[in-house]
Amino acid sequence: MHFVDARGILTGSKGHYGMNIYRGCSHGCIYCDSRSRCYQFTHPFEDIEVKRNAPELLEQALKSKRQKCMIGTGSMSDPYMHCEEQLGLTRKCLEVICRYGFGAAIQTKSDRILRDIDLLAEINEKAGCVVQMTLTTWDDSLCGILEPNVCNTRRRIEVLEAMRRRNIPTVVWLSPVLPFINDTADNIQAILEACAGVQVKGIVCFGMGLTLREGDREYYYEALDRHFPGLKERYIRTYGNAYEIPSPDNARLMKLFGDFCLSRGILYKPDDCFRFMNQLPERFRQISFLDGET
Repeated sequence: MHFVDARGILTGSKGHYGMNIYRGCSHGCIYCDSRSRCYQFTHPFEDIEVKRNAPELLEQALKSKRQKCMIGTGSMSDPYMHCEEQLGLTRKCLEVICRYGFGAAIQTKSDRILRDIDLLAEINEKAGCVVQMTLTTWDDSLCGILEPNVCNTRRRIEVLEAMRRRNIPTVVWLSPVLPFINDTADNIQAILEACAGVQVKGIVCFGMGLTLREGDREYYYEALDRHFPGLKERYIRTYGNAYEIPSPDNARLMKLFGDFCLSRGILYKPDDCFRFMNQLPERFRQISFLDGET
């Protein structure tokens, strides 16, 4: 990893902000879109860029804002990578968020988030907190291939259950679903049943498939050659250089997904899920509105 002094930490506009404390990732997921060249990485992806002044920048930004809102993190780089154990920058930023009464929406694959569960519960009590967990496959051995340097799906379900016990709402990202690998009804059903068991609020799924573009595609195809010989050629024959790579079984799997969520009262339309994740709970929005904005 290497360290930089960033000029700013928040992106977005009034009502919802995002932040990325790290750039790059050490989880090694074979399908990671963040590797794509459009994101203009100037360093190797595994050489994590650390914004060492992130907590100070965040404090400067939040102390001048009277209107509270949700602050998201984890959309590009997981805030609970291995280096977080040593650096603790995510925790320091959460402490700032808590101190100034903002909400937090955190996306991760890592059980390291359990270290901060007390802090997340306090943020949820003061404003609002949503923990988002990515789930792709129920099979432990397959999970070890697709996401080699992070805890498996069953452990992530345990994290979601721990959040439920602390009354911290959760959302699952059912993405990506890889054609000819984990795009089976048994896999999707098992993940959905586990989500219902831990009472997730919503499940985000844009379709049963993945996206591939320059940088990401090459890395993914190299992994296919290592672990699934011959599958790269099948992808090339089926999809060419397409950006969107839908499962041939997309329609049936999406119906299974939608019917299940409807029957269990789980949010599943992307707009509904994002509204839930990106807005403060109603009881806090009213207080924030009365406070006004500087």
